[in-house]
Amino acid sequence: MARVRNRKNRQPSGRSVGRSSGTRSRKSARNLDRGDGQEQSNPKGKTPPEQNPTRLRIIEAARKLFYENGYHATGVAEVLRQADAGSGSMYFFFRSKEDLLLAVLDTYADRMQAEVFEPAFKQTRDPIKRVLAVVAGYRILLESTQCKRGCPIGNLALEVDDMPEVRERIAVNFDNWCAVVAECFRKAGYRFPRNTDVTALSRFVLTAMEGGIMQARAYRSIEPFDACIDQLTRYIKLLTKTKNK
Repeated sequence: MARVRNRKNRQPSGRSVGRSSGTRSRKSARNLDRGDGQEQSNPKGKTPPEQNPTRLRIIEAARKLFYENGYHATGVAEVLRQADAGSGSMYFFFRSKEDLLLAVLDTYADRMQAEVFEPAFKQTRDPIKRVLAVVAGYRILLESTQCKRGCPIGNLALEVDDMPEVRERIAVNFDNWCAVVAECFRKAGYRFPRNTDVTALSRFVLTAMEGGIMQARAYRSIEPFDACIDQLTRYIKLLTKTKNK
């Protein structure tokens, strides 16, 4: 398995930054949401901030709403309502809405293996077919949303282009995705010509898939996606046939 990178170096802010509501002590900030899953008594110590139930609910709510409505169209108040979290919770755990987006992108990176690759890999043991099964999973996602939404990372990449740290985190997700796909091709390397660059091939798969998703959304039709993936599949088959000549 390819080594997956994750550039998470941030820690939850653990403080309120909203001066308009007055400066709160750490103790009072923790009491904002006592009935909402925040700091609870623990004889062996406090719950790690990144595992706090309220924080996790906020991230999950934001993940859902950013995907369904877009980042810019989603307000913080809407996220908190969806998470059933108090108003003080947001700025206790996150410095800003952008900081929340970074946590969402970290969550996608952490769960990519379990949510994207493992379901596809259960369908077949053949490494090339595994790659195509992963791509087929995105087709299912497109159809389930009437071609309105596709890859959540791709959606954010198109929407958010003026936040350097966010762009970096999006790139990490893409790099991690390509690393797993490249490892599949590496395992099937004996079927490709000797000089095949499996890293570049994995990036080509991502490009074809994301381009197909973008066109399917634009046309509100699955046909452009299918056409892109059909050509991708043909290209991979040609590579393997070249090896066998």
